[in-house]
Amino acid sequence: MNAFRLLLAVMIVALVAYTAGVISREGFDYVTTARRDLAAMGWAGQFDADFLMMLGLSALWVAWRHGFSPLGLGLGVVAFLGGVGFLAPYLLVLSVANRGNAAAMLLGPGRAGAAA
Repeated sequence: MNAFRLLLAVMIVALVAYTAGVISREGFDYVTTARRDLAAMGWAGQFDADFLMMLGLSALWVAWRHGFSPLGLGLGVVAFLGGVGFLAPYLLVLSVANRGNAAAMLLGPGRAGAAA
């Protein structure tokens, strides 16, 4: 679990650094770039489509983990919009809160006992 936590920390730092560089060069407008890439039907668009689907799966998992409660739905939206910028810190907090219990971390409250 410590290696996983270290990986999450490295991902957070790397993403923040890379994002800062991109924003300083291109600004905050990712949506226009993604739309252009998708319309061009090239590899950049394919990557963006794949990325959007992964964001959707991440959002669905976060909302499901919280029982599709209002909190879970809100966190799902943040997961979709935030990507790894949300998911890595979220998983890091869950790993600590659940004391490294991966089943509890991934399945959520009340479901981990059924997996054991």
